[in-house]
Amino acid sequence: MSEEEQDTTFEDFVELVDALTACSSHKRKSEIVSNFVHQGVGGSLHNETALVLKLLLPGISTRTYNIKDKQLINYFSDILMVPREAMLEDLEKGDVAITLQKFFKRSGHIRPASRGTILLRTVDAWLDELAEASGGDQYIKLLRQCCKVLTADEFTVFIRLIKKDLRISAGAKLILCGLDPNAYEAFQASRDLDLVVKKLKEKSFTSEASTSSSSAGGKLHMSRTLSISIKLSTPVLPMLAEPCRSAEMALEKGRKGGGLLVEIKYDGERLQVHKKGTHFTYFSRSLKSVPDHKVEHLKEFLPKAFPSANDLIIDSELLLLDTQTKKPLPFGTLGVHKRTAFKGATVCLFIFDCLYFNGRSLLNEPIRKRREILEANMTVVPDRVLLSEKHNVSTTDDLNTLMARVFSEGLEGLVLKPLDSVYEPGKRHWMKIKKDYLGEGAMADSADLIVLGAYFGTGNKGGLMSVFLMGAYDPNSEQFCTVTKCGNGLDDRTLLKLQKQFKMIKISKDYSRVPRWLNVSRSLVPDFVVADPKVSASASHHFTLHLLLT
Repeated sequence: MSEEEQDTTFEDFVELVDALTACSSHKRKSEIVSNFVHQGVGGSLHNETALVLKLLLPGISTRTYNIKDKQLINYFSDILMVPREAMLEDLEKGDVAITLQKFFKRSGHIRPASRGTILLRTVDAWLDELAEASGGDQYIKLLRQCCKVLTADEFTVFIRLIKKDLRISAGAKLILCGLDPNAYEAFQASRDLDLVVKKLKEKSFTSEASTSSSSAGGKLHMSRTLSISIKLSTPVLPMLAEPCRSAEMALEKGRKGGGLLVEIKYDGERLQVHKKGTHFTYFSRSLKSVPDHKVEHLKEFLPKAFPSANDLIIDSELLLLDTQTKKPLPFGTLGVHKRTAFKGATVCLFIFDCLYFNGRSLLNEPIRKRREILEANMTVVPDRVLLSEKHNVSTTDDLNTLMARVFSEGLEGLVLKPLDSVYEPGKRHWMKIKKDYLGEGAMADSADLIVLGAYFGTGNKGGLMSVFLMGAYDPNSEQFCTVTKCGNGLDDRTLLKLQKQFKMIKISKDYSRVPRWLNVSRSLVPDFVVADPKVSASASHHFTLHLLLT
């Protein structure tokens, strides 16, 4: 790209991806992004900055392709006219993009282009078409057109975009710091890359922006917070809570924050509700749309709960409520099939925060004010829409008494919020108390599990067993039953040791090859199973794979 604002080519983008992949320094990665996007006139942001960032962060896109690795193998076996079996065998190395590139280079039917000629916006349009496609024939037609004009390196990155994993080991915070130091926080609030880039170009800030010339080519960086608010129908990254180990710790933080608002921690599903006129949208904790069967009844009751609200964003917990005892039922009972087992229960929304009300963002209001606005404008709908139970506590005895009551009733715990705290998307500035956290974990329910199988990892862990299937022996069925997956907390050195520690048999997620000793659902069949679970028990103990059940 040059001073004349030339269009970004896909080849430019591939070179950017390669540079980020090769770099191990987080700071340097941000600098690489900064140098790339600040290639407008006079070191300003290039006109296609938002597009570049959108494709660098494919995971934040709402586009879904629903194409699994083996489906891609099937499609490209047809497109490239190469043996499917050979491609599947190579796929066992764990990286579908590299497998497809290898056979793309070998194909005598369609050859990779010798040089890159495709614009980045063209690739973005292809991805839109893929997201709208339905059925194998449409996918094959589109993918065939694409690979006819891509180089081998471009083809690899294109496949990674479809899989939403560029393998650059860089998340939104690191990438957006290359845009501007304030860009990530602005994006957390708005979830709108186009708006963030637009505001940066306009230099629209809460107070007058000061600019300084950096050592990297005289680029302009802003010293104030971006003035960006939340948008209806665009999910807001939820504010979170950090573990709190004692009542004393909580009260100390509360004193610094104007006191404490203490709420019951409900063991349900986090739900963010957006109301715009008569239209409702619902988002999960991960910002995904919520299945209709979980929220379809809410449209009837939410207007009754908020009769004066034209526009609204609320933060809440969705769970099943026993209408006889008025007690919430355990996590997982919201499922279509499990819900039928509780005849006297209804799906209920427990609301604990209000982020937006009738054209006004409440993010910068303290929780004490947001709660006042919520209570003043909400009407309880019995068994359907309720306010979260709250308490104001000021002494250790008060908090300990409340904790004892909550745990005795089988509830999950407490959430503690400093009364002066504003809503900070993505930040862990609230606190949570669960019995697992108290007394060095002495109150926790726990289980010693063993490794039963493993899955190939993604990103830099592609080709390695990096996610482990854990379980325990059930003497009634005389089988080992699965309990959970474990894929976090292992550093690279430990992960490499585990490749040799466990004797595994590759079954490539083939249900017909699952051994009789393993009770596992079809959806959880791993890439590998242990050769002998009794030997695995000894190896697992050696690595202290001890899990708390939370």
